[in-house]
Amino acid sequence: MHAMKPAVTASSDAVPPAGREAVLVGADWLEEHLHDPLLRVVEVDVSSTAFDQGHIDGAVLWNIYRDLKDPEYRLVDRHAVEQLIRRSGIEPGSTVVFYGYAPAMGFWLMKLYGHRDVRILDQARGHWRDHGRPWTTDQPMPPASGYLLAAEDPGIRADQPTVEAAINDPGVTLVDVRTDPEYRGERFWPSGGDEPGGRAGHIPSAIRVPLDGVQDESGAFLDPAKLRTVFAPIDPSGDGDLIMYCTIGGRAATAWFALTYLLGRDHVHVYDGSWAEWGRLPATPVVCG
Repeated sequence: MHAMKPAVTASSDAVPPAGREAVLVGADWLEEHLHDPLLRVVEVDVSSTAFDQGHIDGAVLWNIYRDLKDPEYRLVDRHAVEQLIRRSGIEPGSTVVFYGYAPAMGFWLMKLYGHRDVRILDQARGHWRDHGRPWTTDQPMPPASGYLLAAEDPGIRADQPTVEAAINDPGVTLVDVRTDPEYRGERFWPSGGDEPGGRAGHIPSAIRVPLDGVQDESGAFLDPAKLRTVFAPIDPSGDGDLIMYCTIGGRAATAWFALTYLLGRDHVHVYDGSWAEWGRLPATPVVCG
């Protein structure tokens, strides 16, 4: 399962210096480069409600349930991803900056298909808005591109059979980054809502590592020393395989991003179907309590 960690390579003039800033951009940098021709800004959320009420000037919306998930909560197929990227105006040389509810999910998706220059705004959307940064309710209509997806990187993704095979495998650690009530089986969805036919609980042998301490009150990622403390239960300096999961993949992608790009951890994978897929399948093993 081991794969080389993807390189982070600059692809446009609107690129910050190397290092942590190679994948995280601050508000000042983004505002300065907001209208660069090779820059594309994408908000990732589970609905259009917040986006319609206001968003970063020029940003497009990726709605997780509409644009990224199929009816079984797995990632949409290659053609659908390619069409989404095209209508977002993203070119092969674009610098793509994600923000919103689950920016790391957008980051992971672009890296899954080999896009070179992807960033996350190191700040919550509300922090940007409340500090008077460029904000609008206008619906952007970027010119469509002719983007052609590269081959999928299997080293950062895990499907359901792979996850099931990893249960109790000493070389693989399953990491549940959901809340305690979700892990214990007290709720299926983070909101507390039920899922008809779904089972709550966690995957056998999975270790729970909550993400409460990954970002500060402004939405910025913590420094590496503090992040290592958050991920101490799974040894962030180890070399075994880690498979991250949550409910729909957003929190799992956040953990993957922090471990891979901020701590330099290799062999980290996202189970993109996560609990929304696992808990709805009738034969998958589930542990409660």
